[in-house]
Amino acid sequence: MSESFTKGMARNIYYGGSVFFFLIFLALTFHTTKEMPERDNRQNITESVERGKHLWEKNNCIGCHSLLGEGAYFAPELGNVFQRRGGEAGFKMFLNGWMKAQPLNIPGRRQMPNFHLNDQEIDDLAEFLKWTSEMDINGWPPNIEG
Repeated sequence: MSESFTKGMARNIYYGGSVFFFLIFLALTFHTTKEMPERDNRQNITESVERGKHLWEKNNCIGCHSLLGEGAYFAPELGNVFQRRGGEAGFKMFLNGWMKAQPLNIPGRRQMPNFHLNDQEIDDLAEFLKWTSEMDINGWPPNIEG
């Protein structure tokens, strides 16, 4: 076999494979950019959602939580926390109480710090988490508790 396999053939395989996978990459990139507007819920971005995302980033929430599968797994996934904790009826009230009660100081449990957010900031964070929950993410997370 080694006698019939030449450097020229190896070079052709290398270049041919490189071109093939580059074309696959371009096709997947095109497909993703075509699909994103239908899935990412961008039409519902408000100033409150923007302020909530800014708070999310400023307080490094992703350092402990995951959101839509990205981030740390130290604390719960928050991609569906809006549905898990009351939806329209009670999520803002839940989040307000939860954020103000931190840390819970329960021995043996991980502790979330108190970020000392005011009511408006908590509402903005709630709007951001509500917005993320309305994205089409193909059923992520796989179970209701994240």
